[in-house]
Amino acid sequence: MPSVRRTAPAWRALAAAGLAAIGLAGLAAAGLRHQAAVARRRIGKPLGEQAPGADRVWRPGLPGEPVDLLVLGDSIAAGLGAERRKDTLGARLAKASARELRRPVRLRIAAVVGAETSDLAAQLDGLPEGYAPRAAVIVVGGNDVTHRIPTAVSAARLTDALIRLRDRGVAVVVGTCPDLGALRPVPQPLRALASRLSRQLAAAQTDAAHATGAEAVPLGRLVGPMFLEEPEEMFSLDRFHPSALGYRRTSEVLLPAVLRALADAQP
Repeated sequence: MPSVRRTAPAWRALAAAGLAAIGLAGLAAAGLRHQAAVARRRIGKPLGEQAPGADRVWRPGLPGEPVDLLVLGDSIAAGLGAERRKDTLGARLAKASARELRRPVRLRIAAVVGAETSDLAAQLDGLPEGYAPRAAVIVVGGNDVTHRIPTAVSAARLTDALIRLRDRGVAVVVGTCPDLGALRPVPQPLRALASRLSRQLAAAQTDAAHATGAEAVPLGRLVGPMFLEEPEEMFSLDRFHPSALGYRRTSEVLLPAVLRALADAQP
């Protein structure tokens, strides 16, 4: 579920890469390009490009100093598709973590709609000097797939970000690339190609996380089936980004790892 800022050229690039990969020509080539055009028309930009701002202290009435939680990545990490800030992925994780920890959680969302993995460096550069949250959540990769960024390049950029966070003493949870095969507005065979590539990237992200001491949560495997089975409920009005329920289900599968990260990180 990549973000909308680069949607049109993204699907065109993916179609072109698919043609090169499977050697299609003539009518077959025109057919795959047509799938990309259909995807662009169906998706559009009904949500705009700005997610609800959710940076704040959640559950401020609980005792103790707030615990800092950082969210990095793309439109899913930013919460595009949620109508209210409390329904964004970051807010749901912050509220649930505060409830379990019995202390407030201060949320900072550095994620940017349209981001690729290479943009994580700029997101980290934009943090205040000396800022070291207790834990961080990264959800990124969909735009890498649609823009056909080589998997090895995406994994290397994720590794760089994970090392930077580890060096700050930050425990990290990586929500791996969702399975883009759940995107019904994207016709076949383009959707099948996107599904295969997103699974490849998710596997590489898992390896990068494990190599740097982070925990990976396979979003495609854990919540992907829910988006396939209940698309009307799980997707927002663009049928591309999660709805409030979609973010709720995604946060539920991420929460155990986030709680472990908050417990294991430096105080």
